[in-house]
Amino acid sequence: MFEYKAKISVLGLLFCANACASESVDVLHWWTSASERGATRFLQSKLLEEKIEWRDAAIPGGGGIGAMRVLKSRVLAGKQPAVAQLIGPAIAEWADLGLILELDQVAKTHGWHKSLSPTVSNLLMHREHTVAAPLGLHRINNLYYNVRLFRQLGLPEPRSMDDFKRAALRLAAANIIPLGQSSEAWQVATLFETLVLMEGGPTFYRDVFVERSATAYLDARFARALNRLRQMRTYTHVGAGKLPREQSWTDVAQQFAAGQIGMVIMGDWFKGELLSMGQKLDTDFACTTVPNTQQYHLYSIDSFVMFSGDYSQQTVQEKVAQLMVSMPVQQGYNRIKGSVPVRRDLDPKAIAALDRCAASSWQTFNRGKVVQAPSLVHRMATDEKFKDAIVAQIQKFYLDDRISVADYQQRMSAMVRALNIQEGNME
Repeated sequence: MFEYKAKISVLGLLFCANACASESVDVLHWWTSASERGATRFLQSKLLEEKIEWRDAAIPGGGGIGAMRVLKSRVLAGKQPAVAQLIGPAIAEWADLGLILELDQVAKTHGWHKSLSPTVSNLLMHREHTVAAPLGLHRINNLYYNVRLFRQLGLPEPRSMDDFKRAALRLAAANIIPLGQSSEAWQVATLFETLVLMEGGPTFYRDVFVERSATAYLDARFARALNRLRQMRTYTHVGAGKLPREQSWTDVAQQFAAGQIGMVIMGDWFKGELLSMGQKLDTDFACTTVPNTQQYHLYSIDSFVMFSGDYSQQTVQEKVAQLMVSMPVQQGYNRIKGSVPVRRDLDPKAIAALDRCAASSWQTFNRGKVVQAPSLVHRMATDEKFKDAIVAQIQKFYLDDRISVADYQQRMSAMVRALNIQEGNME
């Protein structure tokens, strides 16, 4: 009954948008799946409570590729949105152009830098100014398994790679696809960055994707991650000689919920999507960490920036920023999205209200940088040019068995060295 009333309340607020709102903001983002739309509606309702209308500009496309193209074209045309989803180093890149509203007064008034972890706080900063409002923290090194299928086959939760392999073989013998995986570039690379973390830990991961060390690509740990990626591909189908097809991550979620797939490795937005389908955590599916990464947190942080323009909307933009980081929005939004609050000052009751997947994510991340690894694929580790080059090469390796691991390492190392020289980023 509470859930029904909550939906009616949200719908009522959205219905009266034009009549109830006295101000409006144009918001560009890439949240288009069912769970993402639910999280967006929650944000819209919270803004409407403050008499602010959220004018939606949702751009479909995995990982925000399409949204970034639209954002660039709108800025060039002088039609930048009031609010835009930006994450990672892209925030500083846009701030360098002098287009982003500084939020120093909002951050100071509401104590952002005391309530946020140093990693989140530093992400928001550009030349000693706060230029973004963080919304939620995603953990990417998650493993999901179908509880009903595992019970039917008498399989335990995969806590090691041996457990994972045994589960994959049993699922395949039962004519069930062991591992749901699209061949879409960003999804392949998301799997691979998790495997690099598994084989090398956060320090080596940062050497590869943040420090961009060309020699790290020749390391035995990188070779093990490549071999592991090839091994994982054998679990993505039933029968010999098949490759996973390119499909959206939401299609993978649908197949997983239907019992056609036994396991999936993906960020916790996958959990949010399953919940939006009516799946129940620990009844229909379970969420744990990928084996050998239990103590690590491969992360991405959702955030918004405010475009300055002629500063005519500064007051309402500051209201939006303040609201995004407020405790009620942090708790409500992230519960729907699958992520966890960026605030580290949750009270014991709020922590107890997190499901075990979310609690593990929040607690692990807040242990500090030693366990944290910024996602390459999801724009936290480096610039767009480097990210795009690595992601494209990983997909090529994944799809072409003719490329040996040793040759691929040499090729990748040479490419990284060349990119570093181009950008004056020598080892």
